[in-house]
Amino acid sequence: MDIIIIGAGAAGLFCAQEAGQRRRRVAVLDHGDQMGRKILASGGGRCNFTNLAVGPADYASANPRFCVSALSRYTPGDFIRLVEGHGIPWHEKAHGELFCDGSAGEIRDMLVNDCREAGVEFLMSRRVEDVDWKDGVFRVKTSRESLSAPRLVVATGGLSAPATGATGFGFELARRFGLGIIGPEPALVGLRWSEAERRRWVEMAGVTLPEVEVSCGGKRFREALLFTHTGISGPAVLQASLYWREGDSISIDLLPGLDPRAWFKAVRQSRGSARPEEILDQRLPKRFVDIFSGEHLPGVPLARLSDTNIVVLASKIKEWRINPVGTDGYDRAEVTRGGVDTAELSSQTMECRKVPGLYFIGEVVDVTGRLGGFNLHWAWASAAAAGRVA
Repeated sequence: MDIIIIGAGAAGLFCAQEAGQRRRRVAVLDHGDQMGRKILASGGGRCNFTNLAVGPADYASANPRFCVSALSRYTPGDFIRLVEGHGIPWHEKAHGELFCDGSAGEIRDMLVNDCREAGVEFLMSRRVEDVDWKDGVFRVKTSRESLSAPRLVVATGGLSAPATGATGFGFELARRFGLGIIGPEPALVGLRWSEAERRRWVEMAGVTLPEVEVSCGGKRFREALLFTHTGISGPAVLQASLYWREGDSISIDLLPGLDPRAWFKAVRQSRGSARPEEILDQRLPKRFVDIFSGEHLPGVPLARLSDTNIVVLASKIKEWRINPVGTDGYDRAEVTRGGVDTAELSSQTMECRKVPGLYFIGEVVDVTGRLGGFNLHWAWASAAAAGRVA
């Protein structure tokens, strides 16, 4: 055997395909009985397989420049050509997100079939019991057999979505070899209220604000917000969670693209008896306005508000600050933020600097993308970087 790959997810399959097509003898191990489970769950079952706007700025990492090399050498166009070469129809949604017209299974099956054509051996339902490295050879003991190879690729993903088979094995293995780990923490996940805020907002569960702008960590995301039984979620919040840290507040612009000061002043002039909450009802759900107004609105007609009062009122609408106390955890998280410290790896090959022949790819590495196909594209790009040299 030339290469052992631990993990039969997106990164592991793509790396096996790349290496197998170079006539490497490849074995892929996985503790589960199904390949590519996260691929199948991606994009609501249609696989958001990449994004036309992929770039380094779309990823969070302790070293934001680490991903540049892999992303520049494997682009969205490369994966699109692969998909089209297999006759898989696709379409673009908002923000450059690309999805299969059919099911995510088409992407998973494409990768598995390409691997099999390249002679890749799959060993499923294998629990890795021990990994040893001696004299340049990795020896992997599984629950059924022992394998050896001069190269070992770790593509075990992160801790997010344990229902899909995710575990922390990759982090444990990295620590065993003396490698640093950043975090890890759940990301692309809902944020939770304090108990007092939960009681105030619980009746909003299931209500959506179709377009807000959420700011956190110097990043801004203009998409929908969803109230849940425990806090807030929806695309804008999931994106912001990638940059949220415990103790941080987030700022929400409830009316992006609108100047409430000018709006309220104009209404004050034409209909001064109207109250601010009556005006907001025109653009925001009434249930939301009823709760929001109790804490943030003055409860008097606009005619009684001075220009200074209106400036203060507008700031509360444009910068509604909330203080989450945590996230919805790994069970609800789409990805794991953090991972193997990129200082330990070559950005060109994903090979470990301390342990020649050892590679880490995909979600297990401290490179985490935004919502919208960026994490799957990192799986392809990092896997290609390793698979073309291992």
